[in-house]
Amino acid sequence: MAKGVKAAVIGGVFAVMLGGAGYGAYNIVSAVSGDGAGGATTKKSGPPDAGEIEETSENFFAAWEKGEAAQAASYTNNAEEAGALLTAYGDDAFIGDVEITPGKASGATVPFSVKATVTFGGKSEPLGYESVLSVVRGQTTGRPLVDWQPSVVHPELKEGDTLVTAESAQPPIEAVGRDGSVLTQEKYPSLGPVLDTLRQKYGEQAGGTPGVELVIRHSGAATGEEAADTPLLTLTKGKAGKLPTTLSAGVQAAAEKAVRRYPESSVVAVEPSTGEVLAVANHREDGFNAAFQGQVAPGSTMKIITAAMLIDNGVTSMNGPAPCPNSAVMRSQTFKNITNMPPNEGASLANSFLRSCNTAFIKLIDEEPLTDSSLTQEAQERFGLGRDDWKTGISSFDGSVPAVEGPDRAANAIGQGQVQMNPLNMASVTATAITGTFRQPYLVSPDLDGRQLAQAKGLPAGTASQLKQMMRLTATQGTGRPAMSGLGGDIGAKTGSAEVDGKATSDSWFTGFRDDVAAAAMVQQGGHGGDAAGPIVAAVLRAGG
Repeated sequence: MAKGVKAAVIGGVFAVMLGGAGYGAYNIVSAVSGDGAGGATTKKSGPPDAGEIEETSENFFAAWEKGEAAQAASYTNNAEEAGALLTAYGDDAFIGDVEITPGKASGATVPFSVKATVTFGGKSEPLGYESVLSVVRGQTTGRPLVDWQPSVVHPELKEGDTLVTAESAQPPIEAVGRDGSVLTQEKYPSLGPVLDTLRQKYGEQAGGTPGVELVIRHSGAATGEEAADTPLLTLTKGKAGKLPTTLSAGVQAAAEKAVRRYPESSVVAVEPSTGEVLAVANHREDGFNAAFQGQVAPGSTMKIITAAMLIDNGVTSMNGPAPCPNSAVMRSQTFKNITNMPPNEGASLANSFLRSCNTAFIKLIDEEPLTDSSLTQEAQERFGLGRDDWKTGISSFDGSVPAVEGPDRAANAIGQGQVQMNPLNMASVTATAITGTFRQPYLVSPDLDGRQLAQAKGLPAGTASQLKQMMRLTATQGTGRPAMSGLGGDIGAKTGSAEVDGKATSDSWFTGFRDDVAAAAMVQQGGHGGDAAGPIVAAVLRAGG
């Protein structure tokens, strides 16, 4: 269109507008200028530009600062959820005097800091934190919008969470380790969710009195139990009650340091002679206590239980036959070993165990008198697993080894298929294997609340002796040797890697013992057992010896 023609059209449009054409005239202007959302305008597409990102975030911040929750929510791509949380920010959390300072945008991402005041019952305290938001193109409107996540409002908020300021649901606690040292989230970061849960469960019994706090109220726990609040700010201090735990400050510190080396990692250490939990640590983006509550395949660490089943049922023994061919077929499904493992048709169970030969175990699990339920019975009756009766002091999952037939029976035997475990379970398995006695792990003494710990009959002395020796061989001559190298004392180990559907890299598993400490670790997508989980376990055992 020539410049003169365009000017004439615009002039004509203005004349129509002045004549009272109203909304229709606005649409014509929009169509000509390319602005607005009129019916004749093409919806914008593609990522928002720098100007849109700045304007959208500024509008959102301005409304939020004024306490205009609905207006702020209108600048997001989920106005309903954003509006509810932003309303709670002022009405339930009593947060006011909000000042938001945006940082320098990086693409569509805008960091910002928040300074505000929490006021409740005549008491006020300053609140400060940093968060981040992203601006995206609205799918239906084409508008630039804040991509709504609860973490926009506070970085620790997750889906379903809200903010509340009130008298604490439970008095604060001062959790102490076995040596009397105080265990705090500041010193042991991954203990945060554990300490919150301990407070929720034992706050009143510990003898404290509640204060007033700003907390994150969670929608629920993975186990279906009510989730503990996460305190963010104390307005009026309560009196903390002292809560003894079984944790060892030294072992916990080593566990915290070890898991920080690998993303999505968890570790647990227990004392085999008592069942007391010495350490629990997680390094995860989601904050989930996978060490106690995880439900994933444990890979070849499961072979400890499978080997016990074979020995207890007279199928073979540590020095008995357990041939290791290149492949094994179970009900038309072919199973193989890890790449480059040489076959050994004359292998003993100890040799196949220390090399972690899959085919040796699969070829033996169909022998008489074994049935589809034999592995389940071994796990439940000997190792105390899979009965949903552990009472550790906090929420935990006590494993699952379902009775199955066909290829899954073989897969279960090598820690795949339908078997589910976590590091707590496998640390307990190692403790039972080397002592012959099942002692249910616990974090808080049952003497405090009178709860009954789970019971199981444990292992015959001969079976435990053979398992312990096979684990020793694995740590000194087998797949566990690289990770356990340099550790003194009586040591043993078992490696594992678990394939996960849709993931190119397997989960790394490792469990081991040193004298009277047993530990197990899991690193999701960490590769072979000795690659990631092994060094974590070795570090924890080194501290606990």
